[in-house]
Order: sequence, then structure tokens, then C-alpha cells
Amino acid sequence: MFFQKRIQNGWVIQNTRPDHTKQLEALQRRVFPTLAQNEILTEKHYLKHLEIFPQGQFVVLDDERVIGMATTMRHHFSTQPHSFLEISGNLWMTTHDPNGDWLYGLDVGVDPDYRRQGLAREIYSARQEVARQLGLKGQITVGMMNGFGAVSGEMTPEEYFEKLQSGKITDPTVSVQQRLGFEIVALMKNYLNDPTCGNCGVLMTLSATHEI
Repeated sequence: MFFQKRIQNGWVIQNTRPDHTKQLEALQRRVFPTLAQNEILTEKHYLKHLEIFPQGQFVVLDDERVIGMATTMRHHFSTQPHSFLEISGNLWMTTHDPNGDWLYGLDVGVDPDYRRQGLAREIYSARQEVARQLGLKGQITVGMMNGFGAVSGEMTPEEYFEKLQSGKITDPTVSVQQRLGFEIVALMKNYLNDPTCGNCGVLMTLSATHEI
């Protein structure tokens, strides 16, 4: 099973190939400039992911330039606290479960030069299509609370999460995922080492029946 779809402006979203992995590492560093170095996916990690679960890895291409990316694996749903490094097998995706009934989104990103053009929606839509093809229940993701850093002197992560959950505030990442249909499940403290989100993420799910 190989996924490929032509989208706007002649761009293409498809499954990742080994020759994309060097660009993917560079894009990681552009997309997540404040993320701890030991949490950045490298070329070697991407190559390993392709060995383990090739149909769950995606790139968006402008000709040969990688402008978007997504890393996923199969897993079971759980609200148990976990970190990004724990759930990803220290980035090597050894935690992938071939019998997992959910598509766990470890990573998604769009080149800053190509943002606000609907690419994130296209990536989540591609993931949704693959989840359906595999007969999975849907997608799991942990969205970074990227708006928290700007107000961290005014409220705790728990207060920010509660306001986000009740709709009193919006977040540049989590609110976008909500608009696509993701539902908030729980606050995941110490998920990442990134001051932008106060090291926290928001566990969310999207049913396979939902149309993006």
C-alpha cells in the first residue's frame, strides 16, 4: 500500500522514501527550533521508521523539496501519562505495535515558508485515509500547547489546559487540531522538553469515521 495524492499548487503528499530523510531532519530543526536536541528526529531515525512502518510515514513535496512531514505508528489507546521519548521508543519507534488499533501521530510539521495554506489539514487527512485503509479506530495525537509560553507568567499549565478545554482561550496548535475534529482527552505533563509549551501536551483523539 503506497499513498500518493496531488494537492493544491501541484504539491504532492505521499509516503516517505529513504531519499527524503536528510531533508526531513533539516525540516525538523526548522519546525521545532526550541525543542530539546535529544527529541529531534534525525535522518537515522527516519530510516528506521521506514523499516518498521513505511505506510505510516508522510512527506509533502514541492517538486523535490520536502515542505511537510508526519510520523505515525500503530498503538493502543491509553490515558496513562507518558513522554514523547517513552512513547516513541527514544525516537526509534520500537514501540510500534503491528496489532495496535489506533494510528498514533508522533510528529507533524510544515515548513514555515509554506504555512497557512492548508497543508496541515492535508497531512491529517492523509493520515485519516491510511487509518481507514488499515481498519483502525482513528488517530491519537498529543498536541503541543504552543500558546502557553506567552502566558506562562500568568497561569499554570493546568489552568491553561482548563481554559483551552472550556473554549475560553485558543491555542495555535491544539485549537487547529480541534477544528479538524480532534477531541481533547487529557493533559500530558512533561511530554516534551520545550519551553514554548511548558513541556506539556494535550492528548486528543479523532474517530476514523470523521471527515476532515
